[in-house]
Amino acid sequence: MPIEKITMPKLGESVTEGTISNWIVSVGDVVNKYDPLAEVMTDKVNAEIPSSFSGKVKELIAKEGQTLEVGEVICTIEVEGDNSQEEQPANEETEEKAAAPINTDTSQKARYSPAVLRLSQEAGIDLTLLTGTGAGGRITRKDVQKAIQEGVPQGKVDEKVPANGSNVPADPIPKKETSVHNVQTQAGDKEFPITGLRKAIASNMVKSKHEIPHAWTMIEVDVTKLVQYRNKVKDSFKKEEGYNLTFFAFFVKAVARALKEFPQINSTWAGDKIIQKKEINISIAVATEGALFVPVIKNADEKSIKGIAREITELANKARTGKLTVDEMQGGTFTVNNTGSFGSIQSMGIINHPQAAILQVESIVKRPVIKDNMIAISDMVNLCMSLDHRVLDGLVCGRFLQRVKEILENTSEETTPIY
Repeated sequence: MPIEKITMPKLGESVTEGTISNWIVSVGDVVNKYDPLAEVMTDKVNAEIPSSFSGKVKELIAKEGQTLEVGEVICTIEVEGDNSQEEQPANEETEEKAAAPINTDTSQKARYSPAVLRLSQEAGIDLTLLTGTGAGGRITRKDVQKAIQEGVPQGKVDEKVPANGSNVPADPIPKKETSVHNVQTQAGDKEFPITGLRKAIASNMVKSKHEIPHAWTMIEVDVTKLVQYRNKVKDSFKKEEGYNLTFFAFFVKAVARALKEFPQINSTWAGDKIIQKKEINISIAVATEGALFVPVIKNADEKSIKGIAREITELANKARTGKLTVDEMQGGTFTVNNTGSFGSIQSMGIINHPQAAILQVESIVKRPVIKDNMIAISDMVNLCMSLDHRVLDGLVCGRFLQRVKEILENTSEETTPIY
């Protein structure tokens, strides 16, 4: 019967790979066209991969946690029904589901999957000392993980005969003490496996730091008028609109205005050329307990402060509930990060590849400043900018920040409408 291949789809602009975080189906399951097959993570979004066909799941080629490039085969589907009792390929999912309470068959004990081999080698576990719970006594990923957490059963040690043929029992295999990076663990330490999403974030950060020569600059801004304006209208705004008017919305709007005047900042490095983007799409960083998402406010220069505030609220809520779409995560041309929400007053952001710059908005704090040769108390904020030195130089970035400063310091009820 015809076998069709399901491949890793392209889940966004500049996305070249994805990580299988969870299989929704198992071998033998009957699926309809468009039914979800697996959950996949990229550095930009979490999504489900739908089936392109109706039929029976024939083989799960990709493993959970495995990263594949766009276009690589992740599974196969038998399009038409088949009544034959064809043996299904062995894999971790079918092994673990096929395990019986009492398993005396050990015909498969010496067959190890690549995932099991990799995990045991990283942990220093001798697979010959383990009792497999999979079909035919095969050792599964869960068996290795149990050995890592609890240690190899002591009763199994005497069964191993040293290579020299002597009767001296082999030393027991200790619990895992070091990782592949030789980081020692001590009593009481806790270890947490790296999730696919965290791996994707790490990969993108490493790529950005390795490929982009970062430079950094900072400017301080007196936002006393902005604070007074926002505090005056925030309660009525919340009552009328149903969501908060945050300071961050004013900063995003100011950046969008300045980008329109300094389009060089709104660019990306493309190897043999620099591409200056027409649209001003502001990426905003949204942190959850275990991940960082960067949804995008499209055409931010065309939106009012009210519209930007609404989008910030909606995108943040979607990120924290796992409902962001692919479209909402792609197309960003410049990133604004609200690091001040954590109390930070100075930071050096890593550029959101392949953009050319990122702006960190720090905490607004009251500080003594000199005005008209007198000491005054003002609301001050630091704006910290990381830039791709292949694309941008200090002169244009300095002028850009000066323009953002000018806009913010002149934000008031008379100059800046919210609606």
